[in-house]
Amino acid sequence: MYKSIELDYNFKDLENFLDEETLTIHFDILYKNYLNRLNKVLDQNHYDFGYSKEELIEHIEEFPIKDRDTILYNLGGVLNHERYFTILDPHSSLKKTPFLKKIEETYGSFSNFKEEFLKVASYLVGSGYTNLVLDKDGKMLIINTSNQELPDFYGFYPLISLDLWEHAYFLKYHQKKEEYMQNFFNYLNYDEINALYEEKTKEIQSL
Repeated sequence: MYKSIELDYNFKDLENFLDEETLTIHFDILYKNYLNRLNKVLDQNHYDFGYSKEELIEHIEEFPIKDRDTILYNLGGVLNHERYFTILDPHSSLKKTPFLKKIEETYGSFSNFKEEFLKVASYLVGSGYTNLVLDKDGKMLIINTSNQELPDFYGFYPLISLDLWEHAYFLKYHQKKEEYMQNFFNYLNYDEINALYEEKTKEIQSL
């Protein structure tokens, strides 16, 4: 069965960004509910858990049509949450890295990138995520995905995923979603994001 990820920080470490109650509900209940439902439907199909969660997307046709939507929805809930939580960091520090160099080449500056990211995020209607992604040519794009859709469904690989479901921020920020979105950039693990960027770039170049 697929296991829950382990975080490198305690919830209270992020208290200036998100309160402990929000993080507890979000991670321990909502994220793990997606994981449990995914494991349940896969187990009912006698799946041997031989694929990574990302590989499961590419092999969805191996499952009965009646279960594919359930699998993909809950898989999206798992991966979107894992990608969100693993790039949070109470000791955020933006450094000169290949990731930052690519940001500056694409957007002119990190400040310009942040402004564009927040603008795209403001266009999202309802629940979903705003993502910085790489396409199959290694180009950076900022896209919105609805509900628990994954950028992977469209051939993209996410580097930064901002959760814009209300449960992600409402207890602390209430209607001030823009403040939550702004603060997000002060609590990102840019070392992890750079590692993701370098990993995917090498994969793209090897194709």
